[in-house]
Amino acid sequence: MTEAADPQRCAELARDSMYLSDYASQALGIEIVAISPGRATATMTVRKDMLNGFGMCHGGLVTTLADTAFAFACNSYGETTVAAGFDAEFVQAVKLADCLTAEAIEQSRAGRLGLYDVTVRNQRGEVVAFLRGRSYRLRGKPPAGA
Repeated sequence: MTEAADPQRCAELARDSMYLSDYASQALGIEIVAISPGRATATMTVRKDMLNGFGMCHGGLVTTLADTAFAFACNSYGETTVAAGFDAEFVQAVKLADCLTAEAIEQSRAGRLGLYDVTVRNQRGEVVAFLRGRSYRLRGKPPAGA
């Protein structure tokens, strides 16, 4: 079976090539711990430099983790796909040293559009945020890393 015919291998290659040039995720310590077609799981541990003035993790960084899982999930088919928008809901404060896990799951992929739900949990399995992302597949652009 060729790599192109193996959806799981395609997802792994997309992850590997995207992560090489994803300097933001690397700088934040975000890791992609699981990938499959239409799905991705990313983790991040909250550091002191991620805290806002109230001693909680900055919401933008929680969103960045969720957006990263979303990006890897929608690019898991090896086609260049970008965010068209997303909505985030915070349901619980995130604190120093919390280990966050964001799981992105494809809900719909039709034509050039996709819809993904991302759930962010802390190390106790408690939901801290939800993100719904909308993606758009670009035409005429090579896949990440190509």
